[in-house]
Amino acid sequence: MHAAPLILALGAAAAPGESAVKQEPIRQVLTDVERNVRVEHWSISSDEVDPAAKAPWRIEKDVLHGGRQEGVDRIRVGNGALSFTIIPTRGMNLWTGQCGDVRLGWDSPVREVVHPSLVNVSDRNGLGWLEGFGEWINRCGLASNGAAGEDKVRSNTGSIVPVQLSLHGKVSYIPARRVEVVVERGEKTIIRVRGVVDETMMFGTQLRMTSETSTEIGSRSLTVEDTIENLSATPQEFQVLYHANFGKPILGDGAEVVAPALRVAPRDPRAAEGGVAGWNRYGPPTAGYLEQVYFLKLAADAAGKSEVLLQNAAGDRGVSMTFSTKELPCFTVWKNTAAEADGYVTGLEPATNFPNNRSFERKNGRVPVLKGGESYRASFTVTTHLDQAAVAAARGRVEKLRTGIKTQLEGAPAADLSP
Repeated sequence: MHAAPLILALGAAAAPGESAVKQEPIRQVLTDVERNVRVEHWSISSDEVDPAAKAPWRIEKDVLHGGRQEGVDRIRVGNGALSFTIIPTRGMNLWTGQCGDVRLGWDSPVREVVHPSLVNVSDRNGLGWLEGFGEWINRCGLASNGAAGEDKVRSNTGSIVPVQLSLHGKVSYIPARRVEVVVERGEKTIIRVRGVVDETMMFGTQLRMTSETSTEIGSRSLTVEDTIENLSATPQEFQVLYHANFGKPILGDGAEVVAPALRVAPRDPRAAEGGVAGWNRYGPPTAGYLEQVYFLKLAADAAGKSEVLLQNAAGDRGVSMTFSTKELPCFTVWKNTAAEADGYVTGLEPATNFPNNRSFERKNGRVPVLKGGESYRASFTVTTHLDQAAVAAARGRVEKLRTGIKTQLEGAPAADLSP
């Protein structure tokens, strides 16, 4: 283990009558492949460096042991109101969270944070990705996401050859090559966890994701911001989808998605069963339930900002996602209200594309291309609502976005959205 020193710089003393507001940030590098650094255990808290903080905060880095999670790095962040766990070994994904009495995440049949070395994404005809699926929020991409199956790419000889794509791509099982924690202190104290993940190969994909998850102390929100860069000198396709998964206590019989939907279409005949009008409402855990998936186009404000709310039946607990439809123009709702033992969960999924095979999405103009050296930014914010007033306020913002809109409900899969 290589221990990197904590860089803790304090601002100059305030002049008489001035408020000592601005201080230099705290920085800690936890992983750096260039310097062969990996810090296994590290922590810092407001008790140590900022006893006067408006909310107690703490950051802790450790390594998981036992079973299939042996050797997985974990970073736990608590801002005094919201806590969450980031897994650098798994593409900087968020494993779980907690805000008040609301758990953010779900109970997957996969109980461990499975190490990437134990997951073969090509298993089961490309469904091996599911062997480790248990995150609260995981990225799908970078070269591709969506359904497994065949696509065609240009080989090193210049010929077009078939390749088999796995479900949701590779980035969720790629360890970060650099990880850093930054605590900015001032009028607002903001915790930032940054990571760099490369999906690269010779004669193929050359993409880099620089990720930042940030939260202000005392806040019930966190923001994820990713920059995807083409490291090649030639154009590269990319796709990214954010699979945000929620179970109890927000999900339950009578729970509801509230979205400013311009258009809703079932992915397949299964999703169309019983009529598409119930796409946004949930039933209780049901043994043998088969997933239903819906593709949405969302309304946004003049700046492109949209918001989607998931609320419980009582309307006193909820969570919302805000993002730009200019960055993430496609939205998917995944309903999997199976028995609790089989994973009672729903997914809210903003993305550059719908989660079909890349070949279909390319044909429909939903596979972005980066020129050599070019980059693409995508971000979203997740906010937890802990009472009726907060849920009602979020619902009101969504209702405002869909003022004057009559949602186009497709009774069957649409040819431009589903293969």
